[in-house]
Amino acid sequence: MSTEGVRHTGFDTAIWQGREDSHEAHFSQRWHEAVQPLGDATQCHGVALLGFACDAGVRRNLGRPGAAAGPTALRRALANVALAEASVLYDAGDVHCDGDALEAAQAHYAGEIAKLIERGHLPIGLGGGHEIAFGSFMGLATALKKRSSETPRIGILNFDAHFDLRAADRASSGTPFRQIAETCAAQTWPFHYTVFGISRFANTAALFERAKQLGVRWMLDEELGAAKLHAALAALHAFLAQVDHLYLTICLDVLPPGLAPGVSAPSAHGVAMEVIEPLIDAALASGKLRLADIAEMNPAQDIDTHTARVAARLVARIAAGAHP
Repeated sequence: MSTEGVRHTGFDTAIWQGREDSHEAHFSQRWHEAVQPLGDATQCHGVALLGFACDAGVRRNLGRPGAAAGPTALRRALANVALAEASVLYDAGDVHCDGDALEAAQAHYAGEIAKLIERGHLPIGLGGGHEIAFGSFMGLATALKKRSSETPRIGILNFDAHFDLRAADRASSGTPFRQIAETCAAQTWPFHYTVFGISRFANTAALFERAKQLGVRWMLDEELGAAKLHAALAALHAFLAQVDHLYLTICLDVLPPGLAPGVSAPSAHGVAMEVIEPLIDAALASGKLRLADIAEMNPAQDIDTHTARVAARLVARIAAGAHP
């Protein structure tokens, strides 16, 4: 399936290869043995991966390109990840943005996300730049509008060093949550947006002011040490209590640069996994998760696949704790 500037490729068996431990007496499956192509609507509900192979948003935002190769790198890292138990896992392929066709790619991606949700799957998006977020949100909103005429209370939980609320003439990896805020305003929907990991030195005063005006909640990276985890969990639970549907998005630049060098804009500080993971677990335990994605995976800047491996761990954690 394609439109001008947009392609959708399917399941690639060459990527899903890895070690097999069939000689073990107990359960020993890995992701590459469990993942199957997405088929028709008769398939059981499960976790469905959908890639967004796109650099256009990063280029427009004057970042380091390379995120278009992120979905493939993520799958390769996921292939050998061990499963704790039998899981229903699907791969719905990749939406490719060719050249600068960002808006068309976001619209196509949103349509595919909506279909997955309508079929009862939990989509996990594999980026790509953080422009994936606008397509993700619009896909979820589309599915919820079809399900009910009531105003949806969607919460956006973002782990990120940046607000991504930029004012700009065109969409980019720096604008998705401003675009979502404008969409919510046009629909008279509430805009519930919380960010963990914001850097004081990577966001201008104008962005902090816009966040205040939009009612955004945030915690700075320097406030998210392990000793202060209880405060972060309390803030997260307060946020979750106000929403019915959760969209979880993780920009890999929220992590320390030594752990995640393979991103467009590496953090100078970052938030440790020992803080990120309990917060993700708390979000999953709410039972409200409808959609998740990983953004800014840039294998061209990665070192010894460090970033791909940590991203794969996060995807696997979400998949293991989700309830599609």
